[in-house]
Amino acid sequence: MRTSVRRAAVAATAVSLALLATACGGGDSGKAAGKDAGKESAPAASATSAAPAAEALSAAELEKLIVEQADLPGHQVQKATAADIVPADAVSTDKASCKPLADAMSFIATGKPAVSAQRKAIEVPKTDGATASPEEALGALAAPVTSVTLGSYQGQGAQEAFTSLKTAGTDCAAGFTLIGGGEKTKITKVAPETVSAGEEALAYTVTTDMDGEPFVSKLVAFRQGNTLATFSSISLGGTVKTLPKTIVDAQAKKLG
Repeated sequence: MRTSVRRAAVAATAVSLALLATACGGGDSGKAAGKDAGKESAPAASATSAAPAAEALSAAELEKLIVEQADLPGHQVQKATAADIVPADAVSTDKASCKPLADAMSFIATGKPAVSAQRKAIEVPKTDGATASPEEALGALAAPVTSVTLGSYQGQGAQEAFTSLKTAGTDCAAGFTLIGGGEKTKITKVAPETVSAGEEALAYTVTTDMDGEPFVSKLVAFRQGNTLATFSSISLGGTVKTLPKTIVDAQAKKLG
């Protein structure tokens, strides 16, 4: 199990290892859309392309908009440290169109944002106050850990970044190889899920082959104006069963 967990962390690149370590112990940084990449509530492409050019937020403004502890009862929310942030050029894929997915899994803002901000949100298991049994303690360690990344873009950058993720969901549905931390990891399936948030949104269940065992994570992205939010949920248990809806909803509320 320890080997699978360690390699699972590599699957989501170096940042996932940092996320899992935090869970155990308590940055700054397209194009045709696939029709089945995820459900969205966006206007048609022609409408988005006709929108006036937007100005990116400042780093300080973006920091005020990302989810914090007060926004997420039942979670431990931490600001990402420099050690958590993976350089965009440290992550690559065997298919160029899959790079946006790899980035979204790796605490990297998609595309070319002017500024970005990151948080880690760890789900806190509910207890009755009694001393946890070994089984309950193991379950707590397997609680989902979600990386939250906001990017603010100039002009049509957010729309282009969202489209690249949508395209990747179609082009890479049958899998791809993620390269990061000196390791090659096989993503075997990227399956669309239904999600609603912001002006347009998408979600995927991502399955990774870990020594013949499936490691299942969730990926969500939504765009609000010229801000793109991405969420990647992983677990020491190897499977995340549901989308991080509470976190997504809280972030959508802050972005308005």
